[in-house]
Amino acid sequence: MKIPFVDLYAQYLSIRPELDAAIAAVIKESGFVRSRFVDEFEQQWARTLGVKHCVSCANGTDALYILMRGLGLKPGDEVITTAHSWIATSETITQAGGKVVFCDTEDDTFTIDPAAVAAKITPRTVGIIPVHLCGQPADMDPLMALAQKHNLWVIEDCAQAHLATYKGRLVGTLGHAATFSFYPGKNLGAMGDAGCLVTNDTRLAEWSTLFARHGGKGDHVMEGINSRLDGLHAAVLSAKLPHLAGWTQRRQELAATYTMKLAGAGDVRCPVIRADRTHVFHLYMIRTKQRDALRAHLQARGIATVLNYPRALPLYPAYGYLKHQPADFPRAATHQGEILSLPLYPEMTGEALDYVVASIREFYAR
Repeated sequence: MKIPFVDLYAQYLSIRPELDAAIAAVIKESGFVRSRFVDEFEQQWARTLGVKHCVSCANGTDALYILMRGLGLKPGDEVITTAHSWIATSETITQAGGKVVFCDTEDDTFTIDPAAVAAKITPRTVGIIPVHLCGQPADMDPLMALAQKHNLWVIEDCAQAHLATYKGRLVGTLGHAATFSFYPGKNLGAMGDAGCLVTNDTRLAEWSTLFARHGGKGDHVMEGINSRLDGLHAAVLSAKLPHLAGWTQRRQELAATYTMKLAGAGDVRCPVIRADRTHVFHLYMIRTKQRDALRAHLQARGIATVLNYPRALPLYPAYGYLKHQPADFPRAATHQGEILSLPLYPEMTGEALDYVVASIREFYAR
């Protein structure tokens, strides 16, 4: 068998009439930039989350940058974020004028460790950016308590966690603002780069809208940037949104099956789900000390896997100036050599999953 890591064409085929109609409507109206399609999706996503404002933009990376500019980040300001994430989370701190302060992660969830955050706060700290990695929320209550105590803002990076919940509340509604990516492979994905920020802060939403549209089209009350959600992507997202809950449930079912059937397979450690959270499994990330050999074995059997992410962020050359060592982030540094993401997508069949499990068990049986 050939098992892809994700199958976006299968997703397209599953709702082809709706997607084709959405795209045709945009073409008919020439609604390619902004247009009613963008307004409609912003309203739909805000209603889905139960927030006042959704400001769409070109991608999730831009959303982080826009928010930090809107929150008034200044040179020398420190922002604490996780050592285990995609570089968009940290690079935007620098681009917005701040100083990145990396923090270690929890051992079982891969999310930022609130106790480690507390130890990194200084008089120059202005904010925290937790990442709901793989689809499981970070531990937000102690993070928000730290933010209140030290007068910090919190931006949730929800790029992998659409519809995930923490103590009954949707991610994106827990901090002062949040960002989402709609990159094609995300749980809710466009047909290209797309993203948004959400907030209940009207001033921040209005400022972000102006800044992302050249400082206000026709008015230019400031120098802004060009970061817009295309009409085609907005229409595609609107067509997909009614299916998101069902796709999420299917991801959770597949993940539960993986966990059950991989029990006792070598040294495999399956994802841990905290009792007070729901995990939406953008990624099903296992741990094994034989990661590279297992990955080669699966590849030989036609099974695609991905390393998300093979090196802790502060250990990349881009952050060499910080002079960090693996001992500075013992859990994230350990994870980087053990993590492996297995195929998981809503259209995945039980037969395909069984083949992946059988191949993993075959590896350890040898």
